[in-house]
Amino acid sequence: MSPSLDDLERGVLTRDAALLARAITLVESLLPADRTRAQDLLQRLLPKTGAAHRIGISGAPGVGKSTFIEAFGTKLCDAGHSVAVLAVDPSSSRTGGSILGDKSRMETLAQHPNAYIRPSPSAQTLGGVGRRTRESMLLCEAAGFDVVLIETVGVGQSETMVADMVDFFLVLMQPGAGDELQGIKRGIIELADCIAINKADGKSLPMAREAASAYGAALHYLTPRSEHWTPRALMVSAKERTGLDELWDLITAHRAALEAAGEFSERRRRQLLHWMWNQIEEQLQSGFRTHPEVQSLVGEAEAAVQRGDATPAQAAEILLRAFRK
Repeated sequence: MSPSLDDLERGVLTRDAALLARAITLVESLLPADRTRAQDLLQRLLPKTGAAHRIGISGAPGVGKSTFIEAFGTKLCDAGHSVAVLAVDPSSSRTGGSILGDKSRMETLAQHPNAYIRPSPSAQTLGGVGRRTRESMLLCEAAGFDVVLIETVGVGQSETMVADMVDFFLVLMQPGAGDELQGIKRGIIELADCIAINKADGKSLPMAREAASAYGAALHYLTPRSEHWTPRALMVSAKERTGLDELWDLITAHRAALEAAGEFSERRRRQLLHWMWNQIEEQLQSGFRTHPEVQSLVGEAEAAVQRGDATPAQAAEILLRAFRK
């Protein structure tokens, strides 16, 4: 039996891990009835949200995101913060399934009383974030977590989606600039509020210093997201727990600078509008795909395109006309 909205609301506000998980499952559901209940729950909890540091963490596979998050999150928890991690796992393009193994990769953090880890499938959503990551983030804020870390898949697809829902966007890099600096997507770097060179320890330390210097120089040639903040490059080591205090100081300094300029609240307002339009696009796409007239024509339209009897644009117009009726 599903818990009532009253139970879910009480469970989130008291940080009941089981009921918080049920609430997140509710907002992730694609069932129309669940969507209505989820929005009712979010409306109840909305006044309790907004105080947390929202931090997006991206980086190529193998850069050590999970290891870094465990070290960084544990350090914050030990310092008295409460940390929620929304770790997005890549979904299979064939089955839609995902590994959902972040709790096993963050075992120490998962056991910390001040931490909560929620792995969610990306469900092939661009940007390496789950379809309902924003809603899950609000639930964690309502539960009283003052830091929300969003780990992305890091596949380089439309990372703008991540930056549009967080306050601070951190890009992790490995030691060794050189060709890596030449090959990295300019767009991702332009979104970064900070570039952290991970694994800056042992034999990799000289390369990490070189990379930090190279990325720091590159950032000066790019237009920052905010005129009130200059993105930085620094070195961190999840293994040796170095550079983490400096990173947290940067995150808090970034928020203070934007708040002093009035940009922090304005950015949050813009994110809400972006979220609204994202919801409209999602609902329109869902309505289009389930429209009876479209469903009756889509098979023949696809076949016509594959045979070469119609261009993709012509077939699309046929389906769109059916939808508009």
